[in-house]
Amino acid sequence: MVLTEDITLPEESELTVEEVNLSTATLRAGSFHLGKYCEQANNEFMLCRFEENDPRKCINEGKAVTACTLDFFRKVKKTCLAEFNQYTTCIDKSSGDFGLQHCRKTQGVFDGCMLEKLHLERPSFGYFTEARVHATNRPKPPVEEKAVYPDATPELPDTVERKPARFGSRFYWMTE
Repeated sequence: MVLTEDITLPEESELTVEEVNLSTATLRAGSFHLGKYCEQANNEFMLCRFEENDPRKCINEGKAVTACTLDFFRKVKKTCLAEFNQYTTCIDKSSGDFGLQHCRKTQGVFDGCMLEKLHLERPSFGYFTEARVHATNRPKPPVEEKAVYPDATPELPDTVERKPARFGSRFYWMTE
């Protein structure tokens, strides 16, 4: 995309939202439940980005994803804070790559709390890779027509004299 005078960039106030200021271990601990909780907002945002090919047109959808994420972690903080902190600490301290395989017991406790108090079941393995149809209220953007170029220059007729290459062949190893 080339920047010209016709392009308007959003103001700073349009881009300012409350940040999700959480550690990697915290985001990994809540990632599966967060993905399920904010699935509608995430899919709407990704559909907008894919269809529009212009991130400026999807600012409101991005704000909705951030708001959903903040709402999710606030609910977790109110209902399952102890279990969540235990799981997060395990992820943070048990391996150098934030692996989940060492924390299955604390994960089970956290998953049980999420199911009991927020009625949010941990998605099954492969849930996020399944194909789904996303229903949206946004109108589909108009399809850009493909550019039509005139036909290429016609080839030289076979009767034209073809001189040998001026500086030899590209395949010099074959001609020596």
